[in-house]
Amino acid sequence: MNSLNHIRNTTKFCATICAAIAIVMACATPASAQTDAAIADTVPAGTTLTIGDPKTQRALELSGEIKNLPFTPKWVNISGGPRTTEAFRANALDIGAVADIPPIHATWTGLPVRIIAAAFRKDPLEHPIYKLGIAPGSDIESITDLKGHKIAFSPGQAQGALVLRILQKAGLTKEDVTLVEMPSTGDVYVSALASGLVDAAPIAEANQPRYLANYGGKNGARVISHGLRDDAWHLYTLQSVLDNPAKAAAARAYVKAWAKATRWIYEHPREWVEGYYVKDQGLKTADGDYLAESAGEPEIPADWTEVIKRQQATIDLLARETGNPPLEAAALFDRRFEKVATQELSQR
Repeated sequence: MNSLNHIRNTTKFCATICAAIAIVMACATPASAQTDAAIADTVPAGTTLTIGDPKTQRALELSGEIKNLPFTPKWVNISGGPRTTEAFRANALDIGAVADIPPIHATWTGLPVRIIAAAFRKDPLEHPIYKLGIAPGSDIESITDLKGHKIAFSPGQAQGALVLRILQKAGLTKEDVTLVEMPSTGDVYVSALASGLVDAAPIAEANQPRYLANYGGKNGARVISHGLRDDAWHLYTLQSVLDNPAKAAAARAYVKAWAKATRWIYEHPREWVEGYYVKDQGLKTADGDYLAESAGEPEIPADWTEVIKRQQATIDLLARETGNPPLEAAALFDRRFEKVATQELSQR
């Protein structure tokens, strides 16, 4: 069975299961009914949050703000949608930090989650998170050349949704290419490109310099721009966390700290590069400088209206292409948290 047929069969199965889940969830009245309850400004003593947000953790440590958290944080080294979702299911995590796709995918699999913070990049087309890596020897020069080629595909992750959006922009469908399903973790995509397993794959900015250094030049590997914004970054949590008044108050406090950490990273590039990329991640200073510059300036919106519209467009595309049931994007966002971050930053 080739990869595309496997994806189709898996999608049909998931669509059946998820449709049943959606019916059950609808009959049970969604957790959004809870969102009118006010969240306390004061966190009760003894409140603990388990958080998987390594970058914010390090920024809070470097800036000294970690000592000001009004709750006890339990930090876990978890990142990425699949691991975060797994931890949520095991009740081993209260808050995770991910791109825009994991909350959608989690909801489709029956996990009640809510987005409580949203950040983006100013000038997102000039500061993309991903570029399309092209395998050595491939004749792909632009996204319109993808027809007939093999593309790495990771359902349920931001890279998978980006591939579908790239195909849409290029006027292509899944039937015009071969989607090769594989996880986007670590160097999986880079290795798949280098070995010729795929012709194209979205490569995150952290892997782009290494990919070009190892396989570019006379070897012919390169990266090309896709011309789409891919900059969404969210904090999300389980509805059960928000149903707990003490934890909801702590989550509100964490959003405030997250906002300050996000600005601190941008405003202190030297401390961030040396303290995080070099000492924590083991990169060279030059590589850290590249990543700091590539990220550009963060943007935290005070109004989520346009954010929800973009999320809805993504949901509609994914539902159509994967066979999952439609979702209301607005139901994913807990708008009690909408202005928490920007109000905190305005007090600086």
